[in-house]
Amino acid sequence: MSSYSFTSSESQAFTLTHAKHMAAKVAADLKRIQRLYGEPSDEWISNYEQEAVALLKAGYLGTLTLGFHKDGEWIEPTLRYTARDLVNSSATDDDPGRIRGSANVTGANFYSYLTYSEAWDKLTSDERNAFKQSLPFFRSGASEPGVNGHLVEDRTYSSGGRALSRSSVRNF
Repeated sequence: MSSYSFTSSESQAFTLTHAKHMAAKVAADLKRIQRLYGEPSDEWISNYEQEAVALLKAGYLGTLTLGFHKDGEWIEPTLRYTARDLVNSSATDDDPGRIRGSANVTGANFYSYLTYSEAWDKLTSDERNAFKQSLPFFRSGASEPGVNGHLVEDRTYSSGGRALSRSSVRNF
């Protein structure tokens, strides 16, 4: 009678490929919003995807909120992605999608809002400015909009030991 024992350990560095994998899911969500609501444009989807890749790869993404903004508040359909490390844990890697197509966006504008991670806070102002200059567009300071309704976590995108938790604005 034979006995076998297997031991496995995995140490994985977060790579550009991992960042692209997760950012592509953000872009797929945005394409779905575009098909349903007419915005954002293909050019802006590409810009948001490039920005997400760079921020994820560098570990600087805190949250990225993308969606419709009206009267100073996020409305449906708006998505918030929150970056996190999967230290000693795992997460699912869901498929993008499931964007509701029944929201009223009359009078609303497509908008985005970004917060940075603790790693970003440790950079010098010169390092922050240099990084911002490498992105497809330059963000300046703005107040974070409120939420008309509440956020519901509905998807997780993960790769390489990191994850993006996606929450959707729900108006009821």
